[in-house]
Amino acid sequence: MKIGMVGLGKMGANMTERLLAGGHQVVAFDLSAEPRQAAAALGAEPAASLEELASKLSPPRAAWVMVPAGEPTDTTIDELGRLFAAGDVIVDGGNSNYKEAAPTAARLAERGVGFVDAGTSGGVWGLKEGYCLMVGGTQEAVAVVEPALRTLAPDDGYAHVGPVGAGHFVKMVHNGIEYGLMQAYAEGFEILKAAEEYSLDVHEIASIWRYGSVVRSWLLELIERATRPEAGIDQIAPVIVDSGEGRWTALEAIDRAVPAPVITAALFNRFSSRDRDSFANKLVAAMRNQFGGHAVTLESGGQGLETKTPVGE
Repeated sequence: MKIGMVGLGKMGANMTERLLAGGHQVVAFDLSAEPRQAAAALGAEPAASLEELASKLSPPRAAWVMVPAGEPTDTTIDELGRLFAAGDVIVDGGNSNYKEAAPTAARLAERGVGFVDAGTSGGVWGLKEGYCLMVGGTQEAVAVVEPALRTLAPDDGYAHVGPVGAGHFVKMVHNGIEYGLMQAYAEGFEILKAAEEYSLDVHEIASIWRYGSVVRSWLLELIERATRPEAGIDQIAPVIVDSGEGRWTALEAIDRAVPAPVITAALFNRFSSRDRDSFANKLVAAMRNQFGGHAVTLESGGQGLETKTPVGE
């Protein structure tokens, strides 16, 4: 299929490349010329404006919006909605609040434009491994973009989870769980590091736990990478940013009277990390940096890990 990609940051650029590799045609737009040129070098058709992007697509037109949540996403979707016509579809693949999905869909429906909210997980590794996609929307709207969804996701990594809003709701809870998982790993490794009488090699322990252990996971693989001697974890400040989804998950738990002490405690630890020196917090910051490219705060004079920040975790 032919699809527009709006936003060519780390996530959008990689998704564009994966779509092209899967045989799709991509019209690529970004506010900056350099990422447009990079996408064109991969085989995408660049567009210098949303108007140009819309003009290069064929009905039913489809555009995937991959820009920061909030006003940038809202403004982009509204402008595309004015350019699109009945039967066209807009996908929001960023970390938008699920409560915004229904009002957005209603605005677009006035022009007959469909809306799909696609919770997207995979971070900077998605180009190779694929993106887990949690999709909300009508059957008709999802069907228009389903060929692209199946290319972006690995086998069995895509589901149409429910109506408009369901995709971003599921992704929100996914990220809340992620908070708790990372916090548990980080606290455990800090306990290991504190057992000075044993002089434990935390990198070695992370490495062996990846094989046969009941706690093995992709996050554990990232810990193994982050604790390698050359990785520079000591140069990372123990400051963990919270990007919104954990707060929303905790608030949903309160509103729905669901006990969620682990997720809530992990969120509160991110708040306290701004005033606390902790190996655990360094490790969580390093994990976020590796799977999502999220920026880390460096200790004075440190070089640290890659600090580019894509759209979502």
